[in-house]
Order: sequence, then structure tokens, then C-alpha cells
Amino acid sequence: MIRERDLSECQQLFTHMVDPAVFPFVRHKAGSYDEYIFMTKQTMEAEEQGQLISRTIVDEWNQPIGTINLYDIKDNTGFLATWIGKDYFGKGYNQKAKTAFFNELFFEEDIETIYIRIRKENVRSQKATEKMPYVSLVSDSYEPEDTNGLFHLYAIEKDKYLMHTILHSPIRRQLDEIKEA
Repeated sequence: MIRERDLSECQQLFTHMVDPAVFPFVRHKAGSYDEYIFMTKQTMEAEEQGQLISRTIVDEWNQPIGTINLYDIKDNTGFLATWIGKDYFGKGYNQKAKTAFFNELFFEEDIETIYIRIRKENVRSQKATEKMPYVSLVSDSYEPEDTNGLFHLYAIEKDKYLMHTILHSPIRRQLDEIKEA
């Protein structure tokens, strides 16, 4: 569902990104294909320097359909930014990509907290985020200065995510079935 970024995917991703249903919600917008290539190169360089982690979301045929990123990494925390092409809305790709990305961040990259900042008018993303049982709304207790009240802020804590993962793992279900037998 996710893979490392690659310049060869830029044309397909740019086409998805400029769709009017997607573009307003993309964090790093590119006004042209050349600008998108330049931004992707910068993203890949920033990842090499440990400033962010960026992956491409792919479908079952390994075709690029969006991106998922952890940016502003500092003190084992960072902010999530994700977008997916309109043709792939509501088909489960976003959730699968997030699960794969969160597993990488928490199990391989030593991230402790993932923050998700969602514009208040982006109701679709809010609803998708609030469906995740390990997410907490933290706008009331912590709000960065740059939000100006325009965003809801959510957090995913590593411990809460791991507990959910363990309790809902296939192995746990098999052990429960053995106990009941």
C-alpha cells in the first residue's frame, strides 16, 4: 500500500493532486508539473536528512494514487499529511496506507506521537480520522500558534496505537478462539 517516493511517479501523482476535489487539501501544492518534480526532489532530499518521512500510496497494481508524509519531525513527534486521488475516495486505500505508515513510524522509526491537523471545513477527513479508535482530539489541550482556530488537532500516541494493534491482531483473535474452545 505504500512505497518510497520515486520521481518516475510524478506525472500520475500530479494529475491526481490537481483535481479540484483534492487540491485544496494538499499541504504542499504545485502549480505546474515542473514545480511538482522540484518539490518531490526537495522532499526526497529532506527525507535523506531526517527532516520528514514521505511515502507514495499505491493501489493493488502498484500504481501511485497519493502520498502520506510525516513532516516537522522533532523530539520523536511529527505531523501527518496525506492526500489521495479522487477516484480512490471511499475505497479503503487511505486507511490501509495509514496503517502501513503508522506501523513503519512506530515500529521502525521510533516516533512517539503523530499529530494530525485537519481544516475544520474538511469534514470528510475529520470523519475518517475520528473512525480510528486510537486517535484523540487534542485541540482543546494543545493548539500550535499557527492554527488560528482553523484546524482540529488530533494525536496518535504510540502506546495507544500499539495496544489497539495488539488487541485486534489476528494472533490475538486466534488465542481468544483457542481459549473459548
